[in-house]
Amino acid sequence: MTATLVTRGLAGGHGHRTLFDSLDLTVAPGDVVGVVGANGAGKSTLLRLLAGIDEPQAGTITLSPSDAFVGWLPQEHERVDGETVAEYLARRTGCAQATREMDAAAAALGDAASSEPGVDPADTYSTALDRWLASGAADLEERIPVVLADLGLDLGGAPAAEATMTSLSGGQAARVGLAALLLSRFDIALLDEPTNDLDLDGLERLEAFVRGLRGGVVLVSHDREFLARSVTRVLELDLAQHSHRLYGGGYDAYLEERATVRRHAREKYDEFADKKADLVARARTQREWSSQGVRNAMKKSPDNDKIRRKAVTESSEKQAQKVRQMESRIARLDEVEEPRKEWQLEFTIGAAPRSSTVVSTLNSAVFEQGSFTLGPVSVQVNAGDRIGITGHNGAGKSTLLRALLGRQVPDQGTSSVGANVEVGEIDQARSLLVGSRPLAAAFEELVPAMESGEVRTLLAKFGLKADHVNRPVDELSPGERTRAALALLQARGVNVLVLDEPTNHLDLAAIEQLEQALESYRGTLLLVTHDRRMLEAVQLDRRWRVDAGRVTEVH
Repeated sequence: MTATLVTRGLAGGHGHRTLFDSLDLTVAPGDVVGVVGANGAGKSTLLRLLAGIDEPQAGTITLSPSDAFVGWLPQEHERVDGETVAEYLARRTGCAQATREMDAAAAALGDAASSEPGVDPADTYSTALDRWLASGAADLEERIPVVLADLGLDLGGAPAAEATMTSLSGGQAARVGLAALLLSRFDIALLDEPTNDLDLDGLERLEAFVRGLRGGVVLVSHDREFLARSVTRVLELDLAQHSHRLYGGGYDAYLEERATVRRHAREKYDEFADKKADLVARARTQREWSSQGVRNAMKKSPDNDKIRRKAVTESSEKQAQKVRQMESRIARLDEVEEPRKEWQLEFTIGAAPRSSTVVSTLNSAVFEQGSFTLGPVSVQVNAGDRIGITGHNGAGKSTLLRALLGRQVPDQGTSSVGANVEVGEIDQARSLLVGSRPLAAAFEELVPAMESGEVRTLLAKFGLKADHVNRPVDELSPGERTRAALALLQARGVNVLVLDEPTNHLDLAAIEQLEQALESYRGTLLLVTHDRRMLEAVQLDRRWRVDAGRVTEVH
């Protein structure tokens, strides 16, 4: 089924706070609309409104046809205790809900006496059956193993569909999330950060899937290369200006047009400000001349020199008239508001004294985890090395990082960590900052040398203010936890920086600022990322590829 989604005058936010309003958007078949903006600008809020999860503050959302199948996939893969992969996929694709509705309609059809007055059970069942068929539930069970196998989800011989979601690693869960997309039959897909935790192969599959959809897509992503390869239009939610703008063309065209729009806005304001300042200065000069003329007339003119006095007075009145004319010109100026600058994450990575020349060594080291084996690995990390690490999900990248940092003892071979190594780390789970304690308290415990006021000031620089620092860490959004982890890097002195998918959940401006901070960082860097533009932007002198438990140097 082809479907079109239309919003008119849409407003959304939280409580009494409005994040965007008067938003008009049409999503037709074949449209891929990328929604961008700073964290907190309302991107996820917009998707929830389009999905019918939340109610808008104002405006309307219409679907044509009204029974179109809209699928919303939130950014965090919710894992329910005891839920299998197959059950998770049925839930995420909407097949489970469609099956429940059809079963309920079938039961009502068999018991017509219990149906509501004026409701034809046969019509209800027919609608539910159409929905069930459209969702792809009829053959979902047969399609699941094929897609999981194609994605390489290997769980050591056991059927992947029968595994519980809570038993999967982050990378495995990301592949299952991708499988949900590939298995879905949505007329309109709403995707919130679908690229998070995907490896390069998964990203390519996701791009091919999005480009091949006949229906419309609205997606939120901070992966710049994915946006460049996928979207046909860009909707920018501008938190600083409290505005929004729809740009035609792809992502790179959006960047160029946005730069032009912002330059013109700044030029227009500067022209207005210069003109107003000039008129105000001229009016001030005219007032001074007028006042000076009256004072001179009073001082120099004899009481009986009425003619001279009258001439001076008339001159002063003319000057006063010019002042009034100037003030009138100022009042008639079309006011131009100064473009407000977006909040920017500006930080540096705290430096510690240099570590030993050799930071870490693995010599024929083998690490075993259940059915997975990393190694034998023989590598050495020297002080100042900047190493980029890539590989498929589940290939052993995180195990390699633990091994290099001395956090996992080899089952065979040897490993060693150099002296004076001070590690700063952002792992995929952002595990340094978790729990039910307020953010400020959790942060202070990790940097005991900092005063409470200093901690709050530092967090505020990272966009984490009073309403953030007093909330339990687990209630913060993934992006907020990531910014707190970056603040921790600035607060601590480090000489070995380990970043495992650092761009996940960061907005575009923060990603670019992180890249700039890495330019000035002079310590050892271990960077694991699938962000293709970051790999190009960050200066690296070595590249490692991890594949099926083997580590190779890429030249």
